[in-house]
Parts: sequence; C-alpha cells; structure tokens
Amino acid sequence: MDVDVVVVGAGGAGLAAALAATDGGATAVVLEKEDRPGGNTAASTGSVPGAGSRWQTEAGIDDSAERLATDLLRQSGPHEAEDLVRILATASAPLVEWLVDTHRIDLRLITDYKHVGHSVPRLHAPPSRKGHALIADLLRAAKAADVEVLTHSPVERLIVEDGTVRGVVVSGPRSGTYELRSHAVVLAANGFGADPAMIARFAPQARGLEYLGAQGSTGEAVRWLLDLGATMANSSAFQGYAAVANPHGSITSWTTVEHGGILVDARGARIGDESIGYSGFVSEVSRVPGPVHVLFDTRIRDSVAAHEEEFADLVAAGGVKEAADLPALATAIGVDVNELTRTLETAYAAAAGSAPDPTGRREWGWGPLQPPYAAVRAIPALFHTQGGVQVDAHARVLGAAGPIPGVYATGGVAAGVSGRDGGAGYSSGNGLLAALGLGMLAGRHAAASRA
Repeated sequence: MDVDVVVVGAGGAGLAAALAATDGGATAVVLEKEDRPGGNTAASTGSVPGAGSRWQTEAGIDDSAERLATDLLRQSGPHEAEDLVRILATASAPLVEWLVDTHRIDLRLITDYKHVGHSVPRLHAPPSRKGHALIADLLRAAKAADVEVLTHSPVERLIVEDGTVRGVVVSGPRSGTYELRSHAVVLAANGFGADPAMIARFAPQARGLEYLGAQGSTGEAVRWLLDLGATMANSSAFQGYAAVANPHGSITSWTTVEHGGILVDARGARIGDESIGYSGFVSEVSRVPGPVHVLFDTRIRDSVAAHEEEFADLVAAGGVKEAADLPALATAIGVDVNELTRTLETAYAAAAGSAPDPTGRREWGWGPLQPPYAAVRAIPALFHTQGGVQVDAHARVLGAAGPIPGVYATGGVAAGVSGRDGGAGYSSGNGLLAALGLGMLAGRHAAASRA
C-alpha cells in the first residue's frame, strides 16, 4: 500500500477525515482536483451544530442530541436517512469539541440567533462566520498532522479488485497519471450541484437556479458508487438560498429576516411566509416576477453587520440600500408606493400582534420594522445537493449485501438529512454536520480497520 487512507476532496469533509485518520495512527493523503482546497465549506458560513456542547452548558443552554434529532426531523419531515440524523446528532457535540480541543479549530457558539430549524442556539462557527476561516484552520491542522494535501490532482476512477476498493487512479494535466493504493478511500468530493445532467435526473426542482456552490461538485464520486451498487437516498433534496445579493453574489444574511425582515416581489408585494427558511423559501422566490428585494430596517442592518463579517462586507460594498421613509424605499427598489405601503402595513400589524399574518408567519424577531428602512436586491440560488448514497454509522458505503469494502462517503457524496426532496427540509448547518461529522466517523473507522 502507498498510504493507509486516500481522501478525495479537500473541503471540510475531506480534511476532517484525514485528521481523524491520522489521530488513529494512519497515514493519509488528500487529493483535490481544483487549484485550491475549500470546496463548499469555503463558501459557507462555517456553522456546525453541536448539541450539548460544553459552550452551551456554560451559556446556560439546555440541549441534547435527542433535541437536535427532533428539531432536524421536524424541519425535514420523513425521509430515507433518518437513522443518519440520530447518528450525526449524537456525534455533533463531540465533533465540535474534537475540532477545538484536539486541532485548535476556532469555533465559537453563536448566541445571537438560533437560525433555521433549531429550537435553541447550537451553531458553532468561526468568529468571522466565514467558511474560509474554517478551511484555513483545518489546513493548518492538516499540516501539523503531516497530512499531504495535493491540489490539481483529479481522481479519474477507483481501483476495485474482487469487489473491494483498493485505491484510486489520479489523472490530470499537472498531476500526470498514476495509481495510489490504500487500505481505504474516503470520498469527500461533495455532490452534483455543478452537473446539470445529474440535477435534471435527481433534483429537477433545482433546475434553472443559479448555482453558487463549489465548481468542483460535479458528481463523479456519486456515479462511481452507483456503479458499484450503492443506493441513492433523498436524491431530490438540496440546499438553496432565497436571497443572494445581486449583483454582489454574497448571501443576504437570513438573520435580517429572522429579526423581522420580509421579501417582496417586483410589485412590492409579500412573497410568502419567510419563516420556512432560506432554503425552503427558494421555491417561493423562484415563482414570482423579479427583481426581488429583502426589506428590513437600519437597526437590523447595523446589528447583523456587527456580528457577521460577510454581511458587513455587503454593506460596505453598497449592496444595502437605505431609505428614510416608505416613499423613499419604494423609489429605491422601484415599486409602487401604494402597493408597498399596503404590504408593510399588513406586515406591521402581524409583527405587532394586532392582526394575523395572511401568509401564516408567526415569528417576527424584533417586531415591526421601523424607519429608516434598508433593502437588498436578491436572487434565489442553489448551493449544494443533499441527495447521495446510503451509508452506515461509520460512513461506509452500503451496497445490496452491506458495506462495500474499502470505501466511505462523506458530506455531499452521502445521503443528506434534509428531507426527501426540494429545499424546505434544510436546517442551518446540515451540510457541515454531514461533512465534518461523517468525515470524523469515516477517518476514525478507516484508521481502526487497517489490516
């Protein structure tokens, strides 16, 4: 064998798998086909759920793996990987504590919001709330653990002998072509968001959405495993984002909505119940005439900018318009002032509790919006797919007769925990919980299973 564990993909899942493998005494190499590591983790907010972490205890937050599992299933509804929900919920607090304590990854409990799908604050994120910071910490930890991370190293295929995965074939213009043999292969190459044909086949609800995830998420790892007899689960599920600032390309923090903001269409009318979450609301935004705007007020703008670096950058770049009153707001976003006035008056009454909301929204954060107002022009987008192959409690890929020897799936390669189809079942942090959590479980098991 050339190495104990080969990891395909240098995002959060792959780096976590390599760290867990080396913790167990194995040698590990990470192969990344793009010119830099990061994957979808780099494009995220770096937020990882940790139910029952010691930081929650210090903050007086009562939480548990059981509560997290209940919350995730409430958001997702019934689906084909419910056992994985409980596995990941149980692993969530140990995952965060392992990253911080063993590898000095800078994650801190977020207490200023709960975010979509969670009944208590349990997301842990870098201080900047940027995935790039999480990747930087993971790369530093990988270097300290003598994990070699090779970019420009696309994997062409798996080496399979007698039904067992024995390594990979790397082939690229800069890497050349060579075999790398191993005791185990961890596939951490994300899903198929950048492959229109696979989107059309597996997740047709996401067709037509602008894709803003990692361009390397082209689905080859999923295809390799299907060829080996693996089974897809929750194949049509995905994580979208209803409010990507246009043309700036960064997300309009959904905290603005949770604090009381609303989304309006090209007429200035409400689109629907925003409290279903940024992923679930994609389908609502996609069906209305644009441009769409997120409306909030300057209290919310300033608070969110003080806590979230990406949103502060959007403000600094001029992506958040300010308006002193309703007529100025209508002019700023290009809608009829009378229509916008009716919209905001109805939302005001619902947020104040003096009348029911026509869309059914019940949670209004800070209450009615107050002038001066703020607005962001936005579009819906696809960030990553949530359908993947079935795995067991160790992230081993399952075939018809049980685990396929020698291969593991993590993150977007594995079945997600966000429902059977569409984006409405996604809870904040589901992507990184599956990526880092399954990466940790896969790396540990691969190290322990060396022959």
